[in-house]
Amino acid sequence: MTSPTPDLSVHVAGIELKNPVVAASGTFGYGVEFEDVVHLSKLGGMVVKGLSKEPMIGNPPPRLWETAAGMLNAIGLQNIGAQAFLDEKLPRLRQIKNTVVIANVFGYTREDYEHTIQILNHGEGIAAYELNVSCPNTAHGGLQFGSDPRSLDEVVTTAKRVAERPLIVKLSPNVTSTAQMAYVAQEAGADGISLINTFVAMAIDPETRKPRIANVTAGLSGPAIKPIAVRMVYDAAHAVKIPVIGMGGISTAADVIEFMLAGASAVEIGTASYWDPCATEKIVDELTAWCSEHHVARLADLTGGMQLE
Repeated sequence: MTSPTPDLSVHVAGIELKNPVVAASGTFGYGVEFEDVVHLSKLGGMVVKGLSKEPMIGNPPPRLWETAAGMLNAIGLQNIGAQAFLDEKLPRLRQIKNTVVIANVFGYTREDYEHTIQILNHGEGIAAYELNVSCPNTAHGGLQFGSDPRSLDEVVTTAKRVAERPLIVKLSPNVTSTAQMAYVAQEAGADGISLINTFVAMAIDPETRKPRIANVTAGLSGPAIKPIAVRMVYDAAHAVKIPVIGMGGISTAADVIEFMLAGASAVEIGTASYWDPCATEKIVDELTAWCSEHHVARLADLTGGMQLE
């Protein structure tokens, strides 16, 4: 007798995803760049790279460096701007059936966030906004909002006031208390939170004695940060009642399960797409097999299911 196909669907911030695998912002372009190598309709969703009110050229190269167990990046939120995204990228994304598109939003001031969201409100086919308050690779903004409770409260309140779609707040790991910042975001009106973004890090070339990254500091991602990310997701999930999206070094189906047991309702996959552009799609297939092998009929039931005894 053939076993029924496991139900991989999950719900996050009022949005149904066919599975919990979401391509992370900054690692998947605007989505359309991957349509020739990944069956985008198989993914739970995708978060497009950070969008600002005006186009940004980003940081000077070199901007990437592979580490022993991960990657440093300091792209600097290079993007075409919110209006250009609506005009040039979103129409193509709407043609891909059953694809959940989340727009990552970035700004240097509260007004920047507000204006960017107001532009994106006109975009048909955007399911939610991911508020980036945690990028460590720019001269100002981002990390400042994500590391100060009062600033976080203010920017989330501002964004929530104008957002016509669910608001997911992407938190920084570079804080004293992840649980506190998660709670602040919830109380300010967030419909969900995502974490973690990258850790502030750096590398130096011993031969030239110069930094490996032109920006000097960069964000560390990849397998090296996964155990810390799992702990922070666990802390956040126990501090809030809104859904949590976990990320940080995920490269296998077992990694996804680990984050869900810690309290995540869904996950985002980023660095893995650099060494294998098909990683997201492969992990979806692995999840189906994992659930069948472990007799899990409904994947969403695993969220928060870690057993202490």
